[in-house]
Amino acid sequence: MSQPGQASIFKDVDFHPKTNNTEHRTSEISERDLIVRRGQAFTVTLTLNQPLNGEPLIITAHTGQHASEDRGTLSVFSLPESVNRSPTAKAVWRVGVNGSSSPAEGILKLAILPPPETPIGEWNLMVKHGDQDRQLATLTLLFNPWCTDDAVFLDDEDQRQEYVMNEQGIIYRGSGNYISSKLWDYGQFEENMTKICLKLLDLNLKHLADPADDDSARCNVVYVSRVVSAMINCSDDRGVVFGRWSGSFYGGVSPSHWSGSHAILTKWFKSDCRPVRYGQCWVFAGVMCSVLRLLGIPCRTVTNFLSAHDTNKNLIIDVYHANYGVREKQSPDSIWNYHVWVEAWMKRPDLAADGSYDGWQVLDPTPQEKSNGVYCLGPASVKAILKGNVDLTYDTPFVFAEVNADCIDWMVNKDGSETKILSDTKRVGQNISTKTVGIRKRLNITDSYKYKEGTKKERTVFEYALTRDYSEADGSGDTDEEEEEEEENETVENGENETVENGENETVEDGERETVENGENEPTTDDPKLKLRFKEVSKPRNGKDVKLKLILHSQKKGKRPVSISINVQAMTYNGGTFQLIQHETMEKTLPFGKDVSVPIVVPFSAYSKAMLHSDSMKVSAVVTDTDIPNGTYLAEDDIVLLDPPISVSVSGDVRVGVETMGQLVFMNPVQEKLQKCTLTLSGSGLWREPVEYDISDLRPNTRITVKFPFVPYKAGLKTLMADFDCSLFRDITCSCTFKVLH
Repeated sequence: MSQPGQASIFKDVDFHPKTNNTEHRTSEISERDLIVRRGQAFTVTLTLNQPLNGEPLIITAHTGQHASEDRGTLSVFSLPESVNRSPTAKAVWRVGVNGSSSPAEGILKLAILPPPETPIGEWNLMVKHGDQDRQLATLTLLFNPWCTDDAVFLDDEDQRQEYVMNEQGIIYRGSGNYISSKLWDYGQFEENMTKICLKLLDLNLKHLADPADDDSARCNVVYVSRVVSAMINCSDDRGVVFGRWSGSFYGGVSPSHWSGSHAILTKWFKSDCRPVRYGQCWVFAGVMCSVLRLLGIPCRTVTNFLSAHDTNKNLIIDVYHANYGVREKQSPDSIWNYHVWVEAWMKRPDLAADGSYDGWQVLDPTPQEKSNGVYCLGPASVKAILKGNVDLTYDTPFVFAEVNADCIDWMVNKDGSETKILSDTKRVGQNISTKTVGIRKRLNITDSYKYKEGTKKERTVFEYALTRDYSEADGSGDTDEEEEEEEENETVENGENETVENGENETVEDGERETVENGENEPTTDDPKLKLRFKEVSKPRNGKDVKLKLILHSQKKGKRPVSISINVQAMTYNGGTFQLIQHETMEKTLPFGKDVSVPIVVPFSAYSKAMLHSDSMKVSAVVTDTDIPNGTYLAEDDIVLLDPPISVSVSGDVRVGVETMGQLVFMNPVQEKLQKCTLTLSGSGLWREPVEYDISDLRPNTRITVKFPFVPYKAGLKTLMADFDCSLFRDITCSCTFKVLH
């Protein structure tokens, strides 16, 4: 500071937020606040009241309350370079003079470079000349996937646009056979997101225990991603989302009602960081993806269908059935219809110096198991999971089991004894899916997590993960044909897996569903002489009767008398049983070599109330051969109902600051009045927070058209998201995407 009566040498400072943020690809976040990326220089113009004399211009950059050169949270640098700094100083900043500067006139255009290993967060810059100093700038520093020396560097621009800059995405849900899409608004560049994400970092337990160490560790993307994983859930701390998988959602919002992250993060921030109620796995993953993208870490949401939760770490999932088919005995293990986590792109020098475990890493903010005493998961290298290297940090064994555990089904008899009815090595980890870069198509990335089911390589890796027997790890004994087949299944670099067969990558809009043919309802008995499978009669749509067929095929010589027990249960997606919908038994005699078809009809009146609180219907058939002791066989199918048709549209040109009209159309498909109807509208750049409309009761078979105004506040490609909720149908969603002009 200048002394009293002494004229200040400093006249003005311009930190060019609009220009710098544009060059650092952060102008979508703000054009007022300086937000830059490490490993890339930014410009500050310093105007002096006199020409720069021979004394150096000394600049100090610091972050946190306990800044230290040795920790990389303090850097002192000068123009010209003349600073004597600690020999163990980390993350040393540099400064140069832009060619358009005029030192003789006191105009200095400074190019300031934070190195690529600098801790992210809020930094303060002070400048000193002689005995005078002043603040130069306050800035937010982010990771830089455009910088080759940054640990998050991603060398494909299309992928950087998708995994860092894209504010809209798709989260896949449903079941292994019925894959549905849910558009998710990440909104990472919306208002206050920088403040929210930095607040989230400051509230983590490690920062509260040792702020200096935590601030320093923010140079490490592995550390930061792990902190974010812990802070998205509130199980240990003042995290963002409160999870609930069953019971009432009173006092909060049903997880299915959320359509984006910004509303959740804003509510958390404005409520003095009280957890937002309620979330489930896709909500946790969607919110985490938003935070990571804001911080500059490339990431994507990934859905694993038929995802195992292996509590005893033996890579075996035990499922127990009562002797009439329903799931009566609870197992500590479970298989979720699907589970959503996050993959983040980063280097892993902590695992191998040669980069063999760099690339996509699994991070899971859903609180399932503790990791080092805290509910978080990852980062776990996807390449390590593929190879069965479950000894590598973090939490690799748990993720390996999620995608590759074996299953054993047991029948619990009336006397309490248990009979093994099925051993299945292929059930877990199907159709692992994420959004394709640049387009709304599903990308199957299962082959990046495990080798093709049924191959010797897949079983070798499984045994290696289970036994840690390195003698089997090289896959010796594979034939040339097997090796060639397995090479075809190897992961393509940067997650760009090859397109799969059977239409699995067809474009799917919000709320639509694709039926996956491969593996659908394959026979699920160990006895080759009796095959069971389910077949759809028509697409199962909510509001209509569900119609299926159970097809039995016997290869046993002669006639085969069997008893059949068919059960339909309402299930939560994480494997929990909500309610038995219907049960029927019958006797059949199966002829040799011919299909026998058993019709199954589940009326809407039977399932409507139960499915208000459930995610799927599990249809199970227990078939008992009356002539064979312990001749019991099981087939199951998870039915995910299609929502009734609904549409939303916007007509004409849409411009920033100009009121636009949208329209939603919906028809009541049932013979009952729909009550408590609401319409919720949201979308980054269109509404700053979700808007809800109350709608009058809707009579049977009546069409309703709702028109609504909105005023966009950001240009570019935007997605309008609509959620219709009522007494009989929960959170029917639709969307439309359009370009907003300046």
